[in-house]
Amino acid sequence: MRYPGIFKNFRKKKILVVGDIILDHYIWGLVERISPEAPVPVIDVKDENYTLGGAANVAANIVALGGKATVVGIRGDDVSGEVLHSLLSDRGIDTSGLFSGKRPTTIKTRVIAHSQQVVRFDKEDRRRLDERLFKKIKDFLSSDRNKWDALIISDYRKGVISEKMMRFIAKEFKKKGTFVSVDPKVGHFSYYKGVSLITPNTKEASEGTGIEIKDEKSLQKAGKTLLRELRCDSVLITRGENGMTLFEKGSAISHIPTAAKGAFDVTGAGDTVIAAITLAHVSGADLRAAAIISNHAAGIVVGQVGTATATPEQIMQSIKDEV
Repeated sequence: MRYPGIFKNFRKKKILVVGDIILDHYIWGLVERISPEAPVPVIDVKDENYTLGGAANVAANIVALGGKATVVGIRGDDVSGEVLHSLLSDRGIDTSGLFSGKRPTTIKTRVIAHSQQVVRFDKEDRRRLDERLFKKIKDFLSSDRNKWDALIISDYRKGVISEKMMRFIAKEFKKKGTFVSVDPKVGHFSYYKGVSLITPNTKEASEGTGIEIKDEKSLQKAGKTLLRELRCDSVLITRGENGMTLFEKGSAISHIPTAAKGAFDVTGAGDTVIAAITLAHVSGADLRAAAIISNHAAGIVVGQVGTATATPEQIMQSIKDEV
C-alpha cells in the first residue's frame, strides 16, 4: 500500500461528524494530604485546561490528519458552550452545524493528580433532542448532502443520536452512496442497521451481541453476529493491547496487532480510530489498510494523557518503525 499517496489525499476530503459534542475539562494538581473534613485527598491545583471530546474530538482528529471536518450537534447557551465553540474554531473545524438549545453543554471534568485520574464529574442532559433541535439538524444535513465524502456517527448517548436520527441518515446518506461509519454505544446497536462500518471495542461488542469475547472463537462469533444482525458492510472490533480485528462481508477476517508502545491513557482512542479509518478509506485505502493506519494513530494517542490527536507524519514514522 502506498501510504504517502493516501495521506496526501487526506487534504482533499471533507468529513461530516454527527453526534454528541463534549467539552473535556482537566484539573491538574498534587496530593499531599487527606482532608480533615472527610477521608478524601486534598488536591493542590496547579493548572487546568479544556480540550475537545466526543464528536468534537473526532473532528479534531480529522483536522490533525489534514482533512476538513464539520461538526453537527448541540451546545448550551452557557460559558462552557462559548469555550467549546472557541476551541472548535481555533482548530479550523466548521461549526455551521452546531446548534444551541435549552440544555447545558456536555462537560466532563477530570481531576488528575500525579498523572492519575482521581475523580471525574459530568454535567449533561441525556434526554433526546426536542423536535425543534431535531429539525434543525435534519435541515442542515439535507441542505447539501453531496458536499461531504463521508459521515461519521459519534454516539455517546447524550441525546443527539436516536433511532429516528439514524433512519434519516441511512435514507439520506448511506442509501445514496455516502460512506457512513459509527463509533457505537451499547444500548443503541439496533439503531445502526445498514451502515458502512461500526467500530465497537471488545466490551461493546460483547454487550451488543450477548457473546462474551474471551478467545478467538467467541471473537469471530461476535463479529459475524454484528455483520449479520446489523446488516452492515464491515465491523472493526478494537481490542486494546490485542490490536484490532476487521470483519468484512465476503472477505477473510483480518487481525491487526497493536501498534501501541505502551497504553497509558485510552481517553479518546475510539475517536481517533473512527476518524482515521474513515478518512483513510475515502482517501483511497482499502479497509484493511485504513484499519492499519487507524491502529497506528491510536497507538500514538494512548501514550498521551487526555484526549489527543495524531498527525500523518507521526503515523508514517510509526509504520516505518514497525517494518
